[in-house]
Amino acid sequence: MNKVVEFLQANPVQYLATVGTDGKAKCRPFMFSGELDGKLWFCTNSTKDVYKDMQANPEVELSVSSPDYAWIRLHGKAVFENDMAAKEMCIQNPIVKSQYGEATNPIFEVFYLEDPHGVIADFSGNPPYEF
Repeated sequence: MNKVVEFLQANPVQYLATVGTDGKAKCRPFMFSGELDGKLWFCTNSTKDVYKDMQANPEVELSVSSPDYAWIRLHGKAVFENDMAAKEMCIQNPIVKSQYGEATNPIFEVFYLEDPHGVIADFSGNPPYEF
């Protein structure tokens, strides 16, 4: 999991794909918040369409490429949990803090990926790193 965390931290704006409530694919820029207790955490808010999408269908995929043309594809099930330690970790990001103020903001939501799996690959011809 360390390699996954390092890759996400080094490439801070990822793209999260969901199935919209209209049944169509949706892809949005997203930010990885951090790893806590072996879980990969992200945040959003309960008024956004992405939150509603994940409530209706929690299967998501995240992808990002690095400046040197390596990429990650990360799949998992979004599990929302009112975990104050995760909220406190997420709110440390200045962008998140500017949007929500405090971890106790009632619309502030955190989720982790259950059963995260995928690959980190590049154009080197070497086998991808599967996790």
